[in-house]
Amino acid sequence: MKFLKPTLFLILISVSCFAQNRIQNLEKAFNNLLNDEQTKHAITSLCVLDANTGKTLFAKNEQIGLATASTLKTITAATAFSILGKDYQFQTTLAYTGNITADGTLKGNLIIIGSGDPTLGSWRYQNKENAVLTQWVSAIKSAGIKKIEGSIIGDDRIFGTQTTPEGWVWQDIGNYYGAGTSGLAWRENQFDIHLRPGTSTTDEVKVVKAVPETPYIQIVNELKTGSAGTGDRSYAFFPPYSNVAYLRGSWGIGIGKAGISVALPDPAFDCAYRLQDTLKRLGINTNQPVTTSRLMALNNQPIPAVTQKISTISSPPLSEITYWFLKKSINLYGETLLKTIALKSGKPATTSKGAETEINFWANKGIEKSGLNIIDGSGLSPGDRITTSAMANVLFQAQKESWFEDYYRAFPEYNSMKIKSGTINDVSAFAGYHTDSAGNKYIIVININNYSGSGINKKLFKVLDELK
Repeated sequence: MKFLKPTLFLILISVSCFAQNRIQNLEKAFNNLLNDEQTKHAITSLCVLDANTGKTLFAKNEQIGLATASTLKTITAATAFSILGKDYQFQTTLAYTGNITADGTLKGNLIIIGSGDPTLGSWRYQNKENAVLTQWVSAIKSAGIKKIEGSIIGDDRIFGTQTTPEGWVWQDIGNYYGAGTSGLAWRENQFDIHLRPGTSTTDEVKVVKAVPETPYIQIVNELKTGSAGTGDRSYAFFPPYSNVAYLRGSWGIGIGKAGISVALPDPAFDCAYRLQDTLKRLGINTNQPVTTSRLMALNNQPIPAVTQKISTISSPPLSEITYWFLKKSINLYGETLLKTIALKSGKPATTSKGAETEINFWANKGIEKSGLNIIDGSGLSPGDRITTSAMANVLFQAQKESWFEDYYRAFPEYNSMKIKSGTINDVSAFAGYHTDSAGNKYIIVININNYSGSGINKKLFKVLDELK
């Protein structure tokens, strides 16, 4: 025993010195980054906490609010787990209004009542487009409906009419990653446009087809054929609720992919349209065009009362939604969760009320309110301003929760670390967790705004490598 005590003491001293050296090396690497030509006009912030104690091991500019890009999703996800619970599910209901006659004629409407489920019809889950349509057709047949004298209504009222948050950039809106929310989301609120470049830069880019076909949308093609190796520099300029999409930019010669993904302008309309089209092919016709609750409100038409619900589709649980939300950085999910957080808290389902709820939630847990200037749920807005200290402390507190295992599992792996990335124009950030070779656990948030040039992530990783 007399021998073991000094030996244990020496081991502890050795571990302590090892960890201290790592932090010293980290500081040196960070200072090298600050002196790099690429960061000359940038603001760079780093906050590293001991994951076990929450003690700050190293911090620089950690109290400066910075645009977060998609690292904001780590806060949105933690708030959603806390307020909604990891088993939370969205419910989408198919119902009819009016009555069904003896010959199977529905003297009324079919109505698809959305709850904001961002996964309805998504290819990532069991409730894929065909599976959903098959379930609805089965329910319609089971109800004895053979003909519809009314319309199919997409009811998206739950989230109101503002689909995209204030502060989003016009260049982003209209593209798949800028797809806004909908009370009745469908196929992650996007569709594809297949393109074919010319053989020279003087040739036109041809629009081959839309997948699925969207005959109610007019595509105005202003794309130029780019030189070989330039790839995809194309953008869709497509306002919400519009039926005209402008394609601008360039599509490079020899590009390896089929086309681009574009935001659906009115997901509730498209959802109802797909159901009508499916029924028509099966011989179940409607004598009124597809509509939505929004369009009916514009025409001063009341939404008819539901007579009977005939099908309910549940989303995957929040734990599974969050897995894809963080792994694939799906902006739509973040905006949906923020509105749902507001709704669950008894407030209007708006982005601003969701942000307010989120800020107050973490402020009540001791995180400085002024360090959380949140505009949206995904981080796509360049106007978000959050300190690395605030984000690191959210990550620290998340470890104490019963849902942490599901939360941690959803973090992607970059640079052999469990960290969420974030990238928008001249912003690059990473936030998450790391355990070094000696078993020391860290919480890491690094963020740089207004850097110049390209390849900045390699230099951020060079700093973080000192924690390995």
